Amino acid sequence: MKQQCYIAFIYASWLILAVGFVSLVAWGSILQALLWAAFVVLFLRIYVRYFPAFSSVLGYGSVADQPADEVRPSNAKIILYTGIGCPFCPLVKRRLQDLRTRMHFEFEEREVTLQPYVLMRKGLRALPVTEIGEARLVGNATSEQLAKFIESHTSPR
Repeated sequence: MKQQCYIAFIYASWLILAVGFVSLVAWGSILQALLWAAFVVLFLRIYVRYFPAFSSVLGYGSVADQPADEVRPSNAKIILYTGIGCPFCPLVKRRLQDLRTRMHFEFEEREVTLQPYVLMRKGLRALPVTEIGEARLVGNATSEQLAKFIESHTSPR
């Protein structure tokens, strides 16, 4: 299974939260609705936080990092598109932040959970997306893969 989050799956998880909440409120169970919302949000946070520990069980395989040993400074501007509920987004973000201290590139994160059209205009349907100009790397990537992607799309100084 490819290590990426389809935007539709992220919306489905938030839809489950909303439908459960509205249903419980409609039945007059406001306290249960609030408990439901808290449970779903807590579950999603735990899922994202501890995803590396059980990613293999879910069929995604290992999400362990492969360090980038030798890197060169880069003048690239990197944009990372992320979504709330995507377990791969924080992994790639952390790896890019670590690489930034060694490669000195410009880094910007754009959270697109409430703006899926930003990615859909680019023909993308999954997260995370690492973008340099027109070049894009979709899905989970190791530090080594990210460093190679950055170096291959860096203008000579």
